[in-house]
Amino acid sequence: MLHYALVFLVIAVIAALFGFTGIAGAAAGMAKILFVIFLILAIIAFFRRAS
Repeated sequence: MLHYALVFLVIAVIAALFGFTGIAGAAAGMAKILFVIFLILAIIAFFRRAS
């Protein structure tokens, strides 16, 4: 999941450099969503493992 977030982040940066603001915004939004999902799953896994 974190891998896909980083891939979308790279796509957003490259698209922004070439001036594709719509694609860059969409890719950055997807990167944010995937990163938040990764954090939630990581926290759940940590607490399941700790108990």
